[in-house]
Amino acid sequence: MKQHKRVLTIAGSDSGGGAGIQADLKTMSALGCFGMSAITAITAQNTQGVFDIHPVPVSTIETQIKVVLDDIGADAIKIGMLHSSEVIKTVSETLKKYNIENIVLDPVMVATSGDKLLQDDAIETLVKELFPLSKVITPNIPEAEILLNTKIKNNNDLARAAKQLTDFGARSVLLKAGHFDKEELTDIFYDRETNQTIELKTKRVKTNNTHGTGCTLSSAIASFLAKGYSLPIAIKEAKNYIDNAIKLGADYKIGKGHGPVHHFYKFWE
Repeated sequence: MKQHKRVLTIAGSDSGGGAGIQADLKTMSALGCFGMSAITAITAQNTQGVFDIHPVPVSTIETQIKVVLDDIGADAIKIGMLHSSEVIKTVSETLKKYNIENIVLDPVMVATSGDKLLQDDAIETLVKELFPLSKVITPNIPEAEILLNTKIKNNNDLARAAKQLTDFGARSVLLKAGHFDKEELTDIFYDRETNQTIELKTKRVKTNNTHGTGCTLSSAIASFLAKGYSLPIAIKEAKNYIDNAIKLGADYKIGKGHGPVHHFYKFWE
């Protein structure tokens, strides 16, 4: 019998469909993986912002993860919005029982709209509990600035920050440059275990359709890892996927604010 490449996303639900669980499952499907989910919070949001957050009970989050992994298993896991220290600790303690190598952590703290998605006291818990479990973390510049308590102003700062983030226990870091106001952007991937640095250059696409880019990228990395790609190649392939999803989603109009990327650009336009 054939086997699906299985990817579990542990994240919040986005009622607008552009980010969170919805973006994760679209990405996994587009890349030929079987997506599964453990929902951590229900959000009321659209292209203009986050209007309400309803946390899922911690025991329910734990049970979602357990029943999926006990029955179906996973080749990779993507972790997104966790919201509180209690949730972070529960996810960490649960995952430790399963010894899954390919864990991608998107340390979601702030939405594209600027809305805060992680409680202040949870940041330290996130670093302590989940950074060491993760194969790669994928912060953007505002998230890295919060973690390091410093400003990142240029590409030299970006490369330095990527290395500094591994001092917190992360094995590797993909630090995204999308918040720089430049025509050419250079993301930095740093692998502490190999001391390898990779620069990933792309041209900025002028579009408002950037909602869920972080969710999509981290899910793409998890999908390529699930398919057996090495980490550096998974990073490059995922970066290529999100770049095309942004480019080919730029001509669409959904909502009045930040629209989504085009997850299924390979299949329809």
